[in-house]
Amino acid sequence: MPRREQHDIELVRTWTLSSSMTMGSSVRAKGILQEIQARLPLVSKKSVSLEGGEITLAMPAGGKTAFNAAVAVVAKALEEAEALPVIPREIEDILGMKTSERHRWLADGRLPSAGMRTVRLAGRARRITFHIFDPKVVEDLLDRGAVGEWRVEDAEARAEKRRKAAYQDKVARSSKKSSKRPRETDHDTRDAQTGLQGWEEFDLDGLLH
Repeated sequence: MPRREQHDIELVRTWTLSSSMTMGSSVRAKGILQEIQARLPLVSKKSVSLEGGEITLAMPAGGKTAFNAAVAVVAKALEEAEALPVIPREIEDILGMKTSERHRWLADGRLPSAGMRTVRLAGRARRITFHIFDPKVVEDLLDRGAVGEWRVEDAEARAEKRRKAAYQDKVARSSKKSSKRPRETDHDTRDAQTGLQGWEEFDLDGLLH
């Protein structure tokens, strides 16, 4: 076989990502790929790929030493994949939540944070900090349909808030109307207290003096 053809032969190894690793999320699967690439040396990063739920490592036949080293790195990363912290974009995909919902449920404590992580954006000096989540907690939330329950709770809370606002508005309008009613004069008050009509005129005539 010509020498060039020997170098064209690839060394290939494939691993299937289990549902316990990805929790049914393609975003989580991509995150696992990125974790593997982060652990590989620069020359090997492009040798690993993700397609259809499978991680594939492919290198030229001439790079057997590098290939074996990469196999060990990938295998180790996959052993730890189930325990990898869940990052924001992953939990949104796994639980089917919006970014605004994630922020709200984090703030009120329903979505527990497992801590913070700071990373540098690729090719930039800027760093970003974000919450990470325990994969076991995320799996539990997924299994019991927590997001659906929280949405119902939020809808009920909004409805109650609207009812209170409507009642307070009604009270305010009623109070405003009452303040605009004409005040009784002293004579009106006196007449009302005696229960007699024309008392004012009767008093002025001096009939009681």
